[in-house]
Amino acid sequence: MDFFESFTGLQIAVAVAATFGAAFIRGLTGFGFGILLVPILALALTPVEAVLAVNVMAGLVALTDIRLILREAEKSAIVISALVVVGTPLGLLLLEATPNALARLIIALIALSAFFAVLLPKRGADQPGHLTTGAVGLSAGLLTGFAAMPGPPVVPYYVGRHIPRMTAKASMIGIFGVAAAAGVGSGAAIGALEWQVLVLGLSLFPLVLLGNWIGSLAFGKVNDTHWRICVGTVLGATAIAALLKLV
Repeated sequence: MDFFESFTGLQIAVAVAATFGAAFIRGLTGFGFGILLVPILALALTPVEAVLAVNVMAGLVALTDIRLILREAEKSAIVISALVVVGTPLGLLLLEATPNALARLIIALIALSAFFAVLLPKRGADQPGHLTTGAVGLSAGLLTGFAAMPGPPVVPYYVGRHIPRMTAKASMIGIFGVAAAAGVGSGAAIGALEWQVLVLGLSLFPLVLLGNWIGSLAFGKVNDTHWRICVGTVLGATAIAALLKLV
């Protein structure tokens, strides 16, 4: 059966709505795209297909923010991005070796962990030490390959500190862009990136641009507490929905 013929109308509608919603959250906060979208797409696609399709979209949308990244991102983003590239192939190989049902469960649990990470108390503005930064980079790489979700370790690293929101957003967007490129490159290198998955990612990308643009317009118009609560609620609801579907 053709790749696209295997989708029902409902699955396509859910993919469209989920892509737009995840892109809006990404534009508003700088994170959440893969965390929101992968658990939903993984219910209609195989986990590998879902992860690679999301990485295609995430990599392309990061290119639209390159000036923001270069102007505002913290220097720690360079170190974390380099380590993400190292860890991503290992995560993708682990995903390929994991049964689909178990992989979907793990992906949903990862998304749920992000909900709790967003709600952690804020720390000072000082950049964490080399060990913490290295651990964030490597774990983000593993999660990029396994679930297209570098967010759970990266988001608390930036959002959990008293630094300007623009700095946090630009740093996360830069890391996630590198992570997405590493994910796509790793998928191509091991033969997991099928042309149909690439076409799917490209087909959904206009929705990503639209949702991200609308979310960017809202950025700065809500206070810190409100957007943390909003994003945390969305993350938690998405993960719970994915878990209930699996059960």
